[in-house]
This record gives sequence, structure tokens and C-alpha cells, in this order.
Amino acid sequence: MRYRRFGRLGHEVSEVGYGMWGVAGGEGGWTGADDERGLAALQEAVDLGCTFFDTAWIYGRGHSERMLAEVLRANRDRGLTVATKVPPKDRRWPSTRESRLADVFPVDHIREYTEKSLANLGVERIDLLQFHVWEDDWADDRRWQRAVAALREEGLVAGIGISVNRWEPWNVLKTLHTGLVDAVQVIYNVFDQAPEDELLPLCEELDIAVIARVPFDEGTLTGTLTADSTWPEGDWRNSYFVPENLGPAVARADRLKELLPPGLTLPELALRFILDEPRIATVIPGMSSPKHVRANLAVSHLPHLPAPLAAELKRHRWDRTPTEWSQ
Repeated sequence: MRYRRFGRLGHEVSEVGYGMWGVAGGEGGWTGADDERGLAALQEAVDLGCTFFDTAWIYGRGHSERMLAEVLRANRDRGLTVATKVPPKDRRWPSTRESRLADVFPVDHIREYTEKSLANLGVERIDLLQFHVWEDDWADDRRWQRAVAALREEGLVAGIGISVNRWEPWNVLKTLHTGLVDAVQVIYNVFDQAPEDELLPLCEELDIAVIARVPFDEGTLTGTLTADSTWPEGDWRNSYFVPENLGPAVARADRLKELLPPGLTLPELALRFILDEPRIATVIPGMSSPKHVRANLAVSHLPHLPAPLAAELKRHRWDRTPTEWSQ
């Protein structure tokens, strides 16, 4: 595993981290989760050098955090970095231009869920506490600013982050200039290259760490989906992969398969594309089994993509705008 500096917080993290939404299961998540297999996958990741774990209270309503607590207890000397998220009080993903800070992140709510996460994780301090949605119009609001300052002063959190709404990498730029945000989590992959326009340059200027999420476009960039793919009832992907999204996404992924050089899989290509961007601190694929862990973490040691292939991938940028199914 290779490691990268995590922005101005200064410590190093594995360049391939672990996104823990899918491993937790539960309401509004991914079906097929199994705790025994999930814990084995998490431990496999630690054993292979993964040190960055991204979770959230909403992943299983605390269950993902409690799973991570088991891993932390078993690996106290491994220098693991823990990132979690405060859910919006109104339970709306994403927020919208009409969302009010008082309804989404009131001060007492920020405090309450920080304390919940601390208890679930079994830690005295959270390495990175993130807001799970965000509106840049809230940037100058003193209420959230005072709330996070107090958490830092009390030693309950080391860093503050923002998880940017899907396909809105611009919706945090003003907030970053407050100096209160240490990390940004954003969708960045072969299709979603828009963070390169403004977000990545600003984060580099301000020494803010960037966490790349959704490296496989929720599955299409694994190359395993078809236009007829379906999921069990209750699986979040049913609401995301509606026909107007699934068909075009699969077609675009199929075109990428034509570019694969011998010996390289589409998931490896997708991860390597992200890792070849030096302004990314870590990428957090979801991994539900030790097999997936081994395959994804091994990409850290693959060589950079050939320059002609990297240039061709830039042509596969797909700019999309948020809609009712893009939560």
C-alpha cells in the first residue's frame, strides 16, 4: 500500500481507503450485507495496509460505526484514521437550495450526533467529522462555525470535513475559504471529472485533503451491470439506477471496456484513473468481502496508466445535473 499526506492535518493515510456504507446494510442501504463477512473484509483491509475508514451514523443507523469499533479495538497499534458523518436532521439527501441550516444542522444536533458517533466508535476523538450534505450559502453562518470550533477545542474532533452533494463539486468553494474545513469528500471517477475544474485546484491551494468517493459510479464502472440489472426490494440502487440512468451508464461503461489494455480489468482502470490524480488524498471504494478488498487494494501497486490511455479517458467525462433520483 502507498500512502499520501492528508492535507493540512498532516498525517498520512492509505491511498486506497474503505467506504463503509455497503458493509453495514440496513434501511436505505445496500442489500446483501453480512456482519461476519464484513468484519473479515475490514480486517483484511487493515492487514493489507489500509488505514483510512469512512463511515457515517446513517449507515445502518450506527451499525457501521459499531462494526468499525470492533476493528479499532483489535488493531489499536495500527494508526487507523476514522472519518464519520453527522446526518442531516431533516433526513434529506441531498440538501437543496431551499434547505435551511437550522433545519439540517442545528447546533444541538451537531453535538448530539458527534456524541453518538463517539460512543458507537468507542473513541475519545474522531479524526474527521464530516457534514453529510452541504449548501455553500451556509458558509458564513456563525452557528455551525461556533459548533465545530467548540468540538475542536474540547478535543472531541481533530478535523472537520464536508461531503459534497452528488454532481455539485462547486457547492462548497466559499465554505473552504472560511479556513474551518480540513477535508472534502466528493464524487470523482472516470465519468465524474468535474471536480478538476475548480474544487481540486482550490483544495491544493488551501492544503485541504480530498477524499474521492463512488469510484465505480455505484457499480457501472465495475463492468458487471447490464441494462437489465435489478436488485432486491429495499436496495438503494433501485432508486438510483432508474431506466434513464442505468441504460446510458452501462452503455458508457461498455465503451470503456474497449480501451482496456491486456491484463487490466475495468475496476482496476477506474481506480487507477483516480490514483493517478495527485491531488486526491485517498479513494474509498465500498468493499463487502475480503476478495473485493484484495482486488481493490492491489491497485495501489499498479503502474500509472499509459499517457495515451489517460488522455483518452478524459474524453469519457460525463457531466450530469442532480435530479430526483440522484440522491
